[in-house]
Amino acid sequence: MAATDRTALGPLVGAIDQGTSSSRFLVFNAKTAELLSHHQVEISQKFPKEGWVEQDPKEILNSVFECVEKTCEKLKQLNINISNIKAIGVTNQRETTVVWDKTTGEPLYNAIVWLDLRTQSTVERLLNRIPGKNKAFSKFKTGLPLSTYFSAVKLRWLLDNVEEIKKAVDDGRAMFGTIDSWLIWSLTGGKNGGIHCTDVTNASRTMLFNIHSLEWDPELCQFFEIPMEILPKVRSSSEIYGLMKSGALTGVPISGCLGDQSAALVGQMCFQDGQAKNTYGTGCFLLCNTGQKSVFSEHGLITTIAYKLGRDKPVCYALEGSVAIAGAVVRWLRDNLGIAKSSLEVEKLAAEVGTSYGVYFVPAFSGLYAPYWEPSARGIICGLTQFTNKKHIAFAALEAVCFQTREILDAMNKDCGIPLSQLQVDGGMTNNKILMQLQADILCIPVVKPSMPETTALGAAMAAGAAEGVGVWSLNPGDWTAVTSERFEPQLNPEESEFRYARWKKAVLKSMGWETSEASSNGDTSIFSSLPLGLFIMSSMVMLIGAKYVSDK
Repeated sequence: MAATDRTALGPLVGAIDQGTSSSRFLVFNAKTAELLSHHQVEISQKFPKEGWVEQDPKEILNSVFECVEKTCEKLKQLNINISNIKAIGVTNQRETTVVWDKTTGEPLYNAIVWLDLRTQSTVERLLNRIPGKNKAFSKFKTGLPLSTYFSAVKLRWLLDNVEEIKKAVDDGRAMFGTIDSWLIWSLTGGKNGGIHCTDVTNASRTMLFNIHSLEWDPELCQFFEIPMEILPKVRSSSEIYGLMKSGALTGVPISGCLGDQSAALVGQMCFQDGQAKNTYGTGCFLLCNTGQKSVFSEHGLITTIAYKLGRDKPVCYALEGSVAIAGAVVRWLRDNLGIAKSSLEVEKLAAEVGTSYGVYFVPAFSGLYAPYWEPSARGIICGLTQFTNKKHIAFAALEAVCFQTREILDAMNKDCGIPLSQLQVDGGMTNNKILMQLQADILCIPVVKPSMPETTALGAAMAAGAAEGVGVWSLNPGDWTAVTSERFEPQLNPEESEFRYARWKKAVLKSMGWETSEASSNGDTSIFSSLPLGLFIMSSMVMLIGAKYVSDK
């Protein structure tokens, strides 16, 4: 678009997209949904102990400030007036838990990331208090099973283990929130009048929120022993929460908030019952809109809030299949194994062989999520031979993402009763054409990728632009610009696809039952940590040395 045309673009909407691996700020044209500019900053993850995953809330906040400022600079270089940005939406990694001091504005501990497994012993302790140790005890209130995944158990761990947080709660200084709450509070003034709120989609991921009454549940808060005064106020996904208080966009309203997977559902225009999308990011998340009716799965999926696009608008629900490790497996191949220098190189390695040659990779680094909910599982690579090389492992890693999607799609089809005829996809991994073709082959249905893949940020921008008091973005389907897309048709023989899927299921079974909370919480995995075993081994070594000495005589 010519620079002269850009000056007359009309209203623009920004979106903060704070994910597990990066923060981004993107600016869209509210009339055409065209992405005009963006900036991205990678976020570091900390792994202080096995199974622990943390991030620095200040690093997250500073990365967001940097992204906003750099994007505004880029817009000015394009001769686009940033005063046309009429609203900002926020979308975020869900469940990740932050507790901060409202008097200083400082976090009281690192953010515990949704992938983190340290709370397995907390989950087991809580299960012992439930009749029959029923993990689904709160399913009809929250839609969720009791799992390390959700925020309530992370918050319980913080209250049990971090003295500074316990004291701040006692003193009335503590605030809890998921990443959206931390960002909105900080951006709207922080300790100087910041707005402490969340939206219904993020609240529905805490295990403390009743998805029918749309309120924090006193009984659940009592069960988890969470003081309700530290919880944020729950708002709709589309309303003005407050104004930006610093930086280039000071005074611009923050008026949209959606957990990342709900934002992608909105960005993919999945507003009708039965419409579904699959997002490939750090994890992999398949959501199917069930309208104003909450549907409870019989096949390992969870029930969650899809969106509530206005204070007076109805709440809509979704069935969700959650996979913990998708893009993270590529990052693991790059950073931990060092078999590639980039994600693109992993794709090239896989393309060079075009098969895993019988290798199956189950990346259960954080246990297995849907449909198994098995925290004892750990990652395995099986089917190795002397012929296996890094190219086969790269291919098996991509195939694993597709097999996991197949598992949650099968569960979704059983719960909904009507199989999906095609799969709408989005997220960073969809740029990998090998992966998308593999996905179509393994599902035996077409995979459809929009030409503009930033649907998560787009969903947040739509919610912000459509908010009452902003009103620059229409959610009326008749007003939408036609979306162009790329389509991947299945090319693999269905019998071959089923054979490979069956082998994958066999590998999944072998990944289960590896870990217990006792072993992981101990932290000392040395064989000498068991005294009797250590004495046995030491005495055996002495006897062997003695026998060798005698034989030498």
